[in-house]
Amino acid sequence: MNREVLFKLINSLNESDKEIYNLVKKRWDCLAKPLNGLGSFEKQICDIAAIKKNTRIKLDKKAVLIMCADNGVVEEGISQTGSEVTAIVSGNFTKNDAASINIIAGQAGADVIPIDIGIAADINNDGLINRKTAFGTRNFIKEDAMSEEELINAVYTGIDMVRMCCDMGYDIIGTGEMGIGNTTTSSAVCSVLLGLSPKDTTGAGAGLSKEGVQHKINIINKGIELRKPDKTDPLDVVKKLGGFDIAGLCGIFIGAALYSVPAVLDGIVTLTAAYVACMMNPVIADYIIASHISKEPAAVYILEKIGKRGIIDAGMGLGEGTGAGMHFMLLDAALKVYNRLPDFKGIGIEGYKCF
Repeated sequence: MNREVLFKLINSLNESDKEIYNLVKKRWDCLAKPLNGLGSFEKQICDIAAIKKNTRIKLDKKAVLIMCADNGVVEEGISQTGSEVTAIVSGNFTKNDAASINIIAGQAGADVIPIDIGIAADINNDGLINRKTAFGTRNFIKEDAMSEEELINAVYTGIDMVRMCCDMGYDIIGTGEMGIGNTTTSSAVCSVLLGLSPKDTTGAGAGLSKEGVQHKINIINKGIELRKPDKTDPLDVVKKLGGFDIAGLCGIFIGAALYSVPAVLDGIVTLTAAYVACMMNPVIADYIIASHISKEPAAVYILEKIGKRGIIDAGMGLGEGTGAGMHFMLLDAALKVYNRLPDFKGIGIEGYKCF
């Protein structure tokens, strides 16, 4: 796949089914509860029905797709840990209870599907899908993070992972990532695309001192100055400053729209990828479900840009898809209300009127 073929695919995507959305909204309004009593959860169930083009919603089979990749900019000392940690944690995703997402996904009844899209080491763990684009990106202080070919291949990997999940019968997918340095690449991409200074989009990531955050900001500023990304071309920004995880996640959101499956956001890296996808075709936002408001500063800006509301506001910043996994449980609860609660007629009470 080249860029021309990719954009032909992206431009062919259609909106979700608004007629189905309205039918589900009408049922919510008839249920024996205050109008809009479950707030954003009601809208998200409507969104999911519209995505699936079916008023009979089921979320029985869930997966969290985790894009795992290393980032060359780690050479600049923007993280507490080195790139070797990416391989260790990515390997742990294949073991029960060895990573936070495994525990949370277990509670949510979801499968964890880690993908090596660019880890800087060879890992042969059973359960880690090998779709390695390269052994990590390059240091964007020295050169573009990736080549055009690598960029398109990584995006296509994300699209293909959604196809695989649909073939396996998954009803909904969560998005996650693992890669030391990926809050730096995300902040860099966000700064350019949002037109904001890195000081307004950059946080402490996995844990930096005040001085460490300032160094991170300085590196991002330097990278933007050196690489001169085209802010009108989101893929150019990812190619020059981003990571394989961002590119692969962007492909997941494209794939969600292509295959009509809801994709649940996690934190800043998934938000960055979603914004890139939505800049290329705004209808992709129809297929995206927000979970939480990341503690990373750029999160609130992107949620507003793509028209989504993060429901969990807990200062989370763990990554791995943990926010998406926790949100699965809340969606399950909301869906049970939708499916089980009697309507006003069923309990002999006059329903509320919409004003």
